[in-house]
Amino acid sequence: MSCRVSADPFSTLAQARTSVRGFTDQPVPDALLHELLVSARLAPSGANLQPGSFVQVRGAVREALSQAMSAAYREGQAEAEDYSYFPDPMPGHLRRRQVAAARALYDSMGIAREDRAGRDQQFERNFRFFDAPVALVVTIERGMGSGCFMDLGMALYGLLLAAQSRGLASCAIGALASYPTLVRSHLGLGAESQVVCGVALGYADPAQAVNSTRTARAELDSYFKAVG
Repeated sequence: MSCRVSADPFSTLAQARTSVRGFTDQPVPDALLHELLVSARLAPSGANLQPGSFVQVRGAVREALSQAMSAAYREGQAEAEDYSYFPDPMPGHLRRRQVAAARALYDSMGIAREDRAGRDQQFERNFRFFDAPVALVVTIERGMGSGCFMDLGMALYGLLLAAQSRGLASCAIGALASYPTLVRSHLGLGAESQVVCGVALGYADPAQAVNSTRTARAELDSYFKAVG
């Protein structure tokens, strides 16, 4: 069953937001970034705990971190992640979604499935925050309950939508969670900070083919039912 989405302001905003991996070098004013983060923190939060933190990574620290993660990726180094992102094993129906998303991304850039080097080169751009003018690392305090990840996720979505509403583009970067020790080391974070993801934020470059990537969403009847 398909469901037509109305054209009200929120629906228009939600439909316009997509993961952008190609940015211009136009800077994002600090004041605007701060406004977006304040808006994001209005997300619902159980007991008003407001879990999680956003760390902006800049200058030489950003460059050193990106180089370290890229080198680790190229050399096939692995770290123990702070939390489990994907189900293991991946169920077949979810694996099909994962494969379709990867196909949409690489097809948009003309990178063939058998082009391992091309795919690796594109994936490595995760560790450079896709060269966006703003690079954020998202953390959550160790020991927080599973529900706190839900609350942080709502704040993250609030940030992405707030950015979209102000003419900015964004991409959440789960790949950063693969190197939590490197991230903590370069950012001077303690062991109590779990690395959740990164966020690239800036102005979309319409000339970059990767920004034409679109992924399908599940039909309503696959995740909704009425009982009674």
